[in-house]
Amino acid sequence: MLKLTLPSSPFPHHNSNHSISLPLCVAEKKMSSSKQWTLLLSIVLMVSVTMAAPPKRPVSVPFGRNYMPTWAFDHIKYFNGGNEIQLHLDKYTGTGFQSKGSYLFGHFHMQIKLPPGDSAGTVTAFYLSSTNAEHDEIDFEFLGNRTGQPFILQTNVFTGGKGDREQRIFLWFDPTKEYHSYSVLWNLYQIVFFVDDIPIRVFKNSKDLGVKFPFNQPMKLYSSLWNADDWATRGGLEKTDWSKAPFVATYRGFHIDGCEASVQARFCATQGKRWWDQKEFQDLDAYQWRRLRWVRQRFTIYNYCTDRTRYPTLPAECKRDRDI
Repeated sequence: MLKLTLPSSPFPHHNSNHSISLPLCVAEKKMSSSKQWTLLLSIVLMVSVTMAAPPKRPVSVPFGRNYMPTWAFDHIKYFNGGNEIQLHLDKYTGTGFQSKGSYLFGHFHMQIKLPPGDSAGTVTAFYLSSTNAEHDEIDFEFLGNRTGQPFILQTNVFTGGKGDREQRIFLWFDPTKEYHSYSVLWNLYQIVFFVDDIPIRVFKNSKDLGVKFPFNQPMKLYSSLWNADDWATRGGLEKTDWSKAPFVATYRGFHIDGCEASVQARFCATQGKRWWDQKEFQDLDAYQWRRLRWVRQRFTIYNYCTDRTRYPTLPAECKRDRDI
């Protein structure tokens, strides 16, 4: 964070009970000093306004405002007038839902309570995706685990049909006990993944380095609970224990603050005018970078940027994203 040392007040010992007559040149110097002090204070205020900021506080709405079921409708349960829902997974099927609209940029937020107990083999996903052949995608995937073992959160970014940018972290809390917030901030400059407003990953726009960035394919939001015991837990070694079914993930919030667009759209009609387009959201600030470093140092268990077996040559975006 930028710190500026302000000069002391130009009249540090002024006492209104004493009338002091100053020579004109001294008065001019005092006035000049006062103007400098005021100007510097204005600069400080301007800097504080243009520093990076956390996303705007989301507004909770009922499920049906922004979302609709997509498959296995009978495996979605509604509570509190649709303000909370549950996805159920059993040995017959999982289930899922999607947003009603498609979006080019915005802030997308969900509160989720993950399946408790022995959830090995299951995946709870919350992601954005376009529908084109060379699709873009922004993923949260929560990988179930045996009782007592921590959940693993995997993130990934697909651009122009190319993915293979996995990062995995242990969550620093039990995500099955209560709701936690998971959100994506996506604009023309960066994609930021947040957990409880803590940035856990940044994917910067590196088109100038030859790396594609999602900018012209509207995406829908999706969430699902499904069986993936061929890979989800310890690479598929741990299988789903169906005696523990049904597995239940619970949701609330359903906040979407995005630029809604048709699937055929190539630009956002309000580009540059929404809050997430403003200067303070073009990068993280120093505090947010420190929080991200804390996550990487303490909880990261896999980062494609450091995998020299898969990537003998460092992917071009990794240095800009500060992943190394």
